[in-house]
Amino acid sequence: MNPIKKINFKRPIILVKILDNGQLLVVDSDTTIRYLNKNTLETEDGFKAKITHERYKVNVVAFSNDGQYFASLSSDCKDSKLYNVQTKKAVARVTRHHGEVSCVGIDPTGRYMFSCGDDGKTFAIDTKSGKMAFTLPVHVDTVNDIAFNHNGHWLATASYDRKISIFNLAMMTPKEKLKIHSAPVMKLQFLSKHRLCSVDKNSTVIILDIYTSKILARLQGVHDDVTQVTKSSDDKFLFLATALGYILVYELGTYTLLSNSYIKLSCAITSLNFDADSQRLIVGSQEGDVFLYDIYEGEYSLKDLLQKKEYDKIEEYAKRNPILQYTKIYNMVSVIWDKTLVQAKIYLENSEKEKAIKIFLPFKNIPSKNKIMQNVILEYAEFDKFAALVKGEKLALAYSMANLHSFYKESGLYKAMEAKWRKAFTLARKYALDPRGTDTAKEILKPYRGISEKTFFVQELLTQGEVYKRFKVSLVQKDFKLAFELIKQHPFLKEFPEYETLTHYADTLYIKSQHFIKKDDTHSAIKLLRILMNFTGFEEEVKSLMLHIEIKQKFYDAIKDEDIIQAYNLLAASEDLQDTVAGQRLQKHWNEDLSEATNYAVEGNVRGIEKALAKYMKIDSKYMAIGTIFGWCYMMQLEQAIRDKKERTDIENGIKNYILCFGLQDQILSFFNIFGKYYPDTKLTLDLQTKGSLSMWRPSMIVSSILD
Repeated sequence: MNPIKKINFKRPIILVKILDNGQLLVVDSDTTIRYLNKNTLETEDGFKAKITHERYKVNVVAFSNDGQYFASLSSDCKDSKLYNVQTKKAVARVTRHHGEVSCVGIDPTGRYMFSCGDDGKTFAIDTKSGKMAFTLPVHVDTVNDIAFNHNGHWLATASYDRKISIFNLAMMTPKEKLKIHSAPVMKLQFLSKHRLCSVDKNSTVIILDIYTSKILARLQGVHDDVTQVTKSSDDKFLFLATALGYILVYELGTYTLLSNSYIKLSCAITSLNFDADSQRLIVGSQEGDVFLYDIYEGEYSLKDLLQKKEYDKIEEYAKRNPILQYTKIYNMVSVIWDKTLVQAKIYLENSEKEKAIKIFLPFKNIPSKNKIMQNVILEYAEFDKFAALVKGEKLALAYSMANLHSFYKESGLYKAMEAKWRKAFTLARKYALDPRGTDTAKEILKPYRGISEKTFFVQELLTQGEVYKRFKVSLVQKDFKLAFELIKQHPFLKEFPEYETLTHYADTLYIKSQHFIKKDDTHSAIKLLRILMNFTGFEEEVKSLMLHIEIKQKFYDAIKDEDIIQAYNLLAASEDLQDTVAGQRLQKHWNEDLSEATNYAVEGNVRGIEKALAKYMKIDSKYMAIGTIFGWCYMMQLEQAIRDKKERTDIENGIKNYILCFGLQDQILSFFNIFGKYYPDTKLTLDLQTKGSLSMWRPSMIVSSILD
């Protein structure tokens, strides 16, 4: 792969990012910030933050998508700061970590800046006010990475403790901590369909479903330290960059490694991103280079080659750039090849070998196709003998020969032979069900004696005619459970046309149920799914679908009845509902009200928060989020009390009340250190206080002032 554009800025590139306005943001290790034209790589604007980063394996800088805020570790990693890009001034400084700051992040909505540390803690800072809003679940070792899904509803943190912590930012609730790696987790990347890619220190790459916590795949072929991870905008491809300068690419439908050297640089790759508009991969290197790569490089040449029928050259392009295998033109070549193969087999069946060779000619220079061509021609060398056996009704020998030459089973002769078998089996069945017709049935099936794959069915038919009767009765009575139990015990029943009708009926039920689900006709869908529940192979999926439908119906009923308590509680319980139009609308209302409440929290205004969140006070799924806002508000009251030089006993009472409501959170621990500096004569001991917890907080615990 050759870059479309390249530019060098001398210092290692530690961040490349496409902003909402379409500009390419480039940040180097001296935190020189440049805004480039993403097509020409010409610098359009920029400034210097003068923060030198000697270590940048993790995210030491982060920018909001709109470019209004950026976060950075200090040069000595002792603290992190949030800056307003327009004013170039610090909005917040995080000095709460015990030890060094390890990485930073800003969520996709730009609401929060996150500061992660060697102490395993992650502090969330409100970008507007610069105040700490909440903390994430603590790891027991360094946090190496923080990642967000596309809309900011979910975030994940990766740690040296080998765990991944999942947090629902939309609901302000932790989901769980997962230990799926045997080594420290270093990198995270959210994918579509609620998947998460995680990379550990041993270069083990895992794809995880965050809803079910199930491992979907372990990616193969990684033999180097992974430094950066990104994906294509359509989530078809995953790119892993390494310390040795390689970029590996995987197809995310099957998790197949397409290339372990898709791109090769002469130094470590230090930043990676993807431009959805141009379908370009953006690469930053340790030597200060920024490269643009078209992941579909060579696609325009394929059209001309297709018209010329130069399929071998198309294959060469696809070898150099395996992503071309997923283009429409390459798929057209695959269709042409399939049709060519079918026609060649027809020629060979008719002993027209020269025509088969001629039709194969455009593909002869493609090694993989040439091997198939030679194999087909070789396989059909004895087809005349097979045809003679079929026409001579020497069925045992014909079937034996077909087993040796698998291609013969695709021929018209073999299909006709199979059709004749089914017809004979159906006719014999009629006689076998009559005690006086057994001899006739045996005579009909006589030609199939000695054919191993038919012998079992013949014996079953002749000895268990009663089973077939029970099978037919079960179908008439629509007792599908019994029907499938009989099939399980007596596989010969699969040879009857009733079985084919049964499986077709199951497929029809499933397709129709999906149609009704898409139309939100849940009543009709459930009626069909209840029938489908009795079909083997559909049980688990049907149970899942019915549960989903039931929850969805309750959700829509709650919205219709304006029962927001039920609606929000169901929304919290089902991630799928969060992707619906109604779910997104509810979430939008919540975000707007929460934003208003946040403004009041910064002021320490309890009544303002109560007013903004009044309609949520009876929604138990919101209690942790609401409690977080009130905890923030009370912390502002405590800080204001110090500024106002309130009596020591009043502030001590406030600290006790806070711990009683929310427990020993990081916020109160940090505040207590500040309090001790202003009131050194305090005798208050935090560990001796009665401790509550955020998970147990309820609106009934709201007070106007935490000091009271």
